[in-house]
Amino acid sequence: MEKSYLYNTEKIKYVKGDRPAVECILCAIRDNDPLVKNLIIHSTEKFIIAVNLFPFNPGHLMIFPKRHICQINELTNEEAVELHELLAKTITILDEEFKPSGYNVGYNIGEGSGASIPHLHQHIVPRYPNEVGFLDVLSGTRVIVNNPVDTMERLKKKFSNL
Repeated sequence: MEKSYLYNTEKIKYVKGDRPAVECILCAIRDNDPLVKNLIIHSTEKFIIAVNLFPFNPGHLMIFPKRHICQINELTNEEAVELHELLAKTITILDEEFKPSGYNVGYNIGEGSGASIPHLHQHIVPRYPNEVGFLDVLSGTRVIVNNPVDTMERLKKKFSNL
């Protein structure tokens, strides 16, 4: 059964390959390419934190290096430390703003993992109690109750204090 998303019906197009004509979506976000929706909430010299355009849950963010790399072992030690620090600060901010009951944090690296973007990026997915509803179970539909643009605006304010 194919899962559909009531909030963002454009995701199925993306999954099937209908994507902006750019070499790398995350590099296009970094470069503020008008072909790609830009949901950046914070950036440093080396990293960008952005709202996922097709969120699994409200507050679903990605942290990615500005430098185009595909593998975690391509990070320098300095980048790895900064990435961890940004992750810790991000979770603190998401705790304050969304009050989730937990998180999934990780990478999809390589085609076999389901990675759809060949640019290293870390997902931070807030998890909430009772998030599976009857639509998830009965029809394979996931209801997203938060617009990613609204999430971006809310979190930009919080990240401005970093």
